[in-house]
Amino acid sequence: MDLIWTGIIKAVNMLVSLDPEIYDIAWLTVKITGAATLIGLCVGIPAGLGLSVSRFPGRRLIIALINTGMGLPPVVVGLFVALFLWRMGPLGSLRLIYTPAAMVIAQVLIVVPIIAGLSLAAFQNVDPSALLQARALGASKTQALLVILKESRLPQLAAVMAGFGGAISEVGAVLMVGGDINGQTRVLTTAIVQETRMGRFEVAIALSLVLLALSFAVNIFLTCIQQKGAQEWRPHTWK
Repeated sequence: MDLIWTGIIKAVNMLVSLDPEIYDIAWLTVKITGAATLIGLCVGIPAGLGLSVSRFPGRRLIIALINTGMGLPPVVVGLFVALFLWRMGPLGSLRLIYTPAAMVIAQVLIVVPIIAGLSLAAFQNVDPSALLQARALGASKTQALLVILKESRLPQLAAVMAGFGGAISEVGAVLMVGGDINGQTRVLTTAIVQETRMGRFEVAIALSLVLLALSFAVNIFLTCIQQKGAQEWRPHTWK
């Protein structure tokens, strides 16, 4: 217990003193995770929407693959990304291995199935009467799709939170393709692992506190938006 409390005290001192190393790692984490989540949204939500309104051969197989991808072990993603980006791999000429770009690619492959799967479930749970009413009023296909997006906006925020959580908490894949190079590819999760291995528990605790703070800040922001929308949607008779 003494080690834990000592580590926490030292960690707080490092955070209060604005240790540049910690905040550089945190900033890189925000950039990589933010980019991966944004790309995941741009791919996952349209994929979920398309699967919810389309019927074609192999659709169920694609949905099954997406659902499988939601639980795909990150180390497997890291392995295949590393094989493709390795110097002798198919994309080795791009020289992306051990770069932030490779870490974004790995996180995107983890995030997309999560967002696509949850988005698909959200779209499929939209009240059919809303869509029928829109079509009856002469809405085009594009306008009907916008109705689906609007009606499912609250569950979509849950998909965003899940995707962001999957990205910012990932360690195996980003460590395999990023290498945890200090000043270049070191992010919060990989730094926590390395600092713990070296016995620098105070630094690991400080990094953990920053990671928790970032996760909480993003999720409380999205939760406030979600709950505000839920309150506006809720019938007055339920209040």
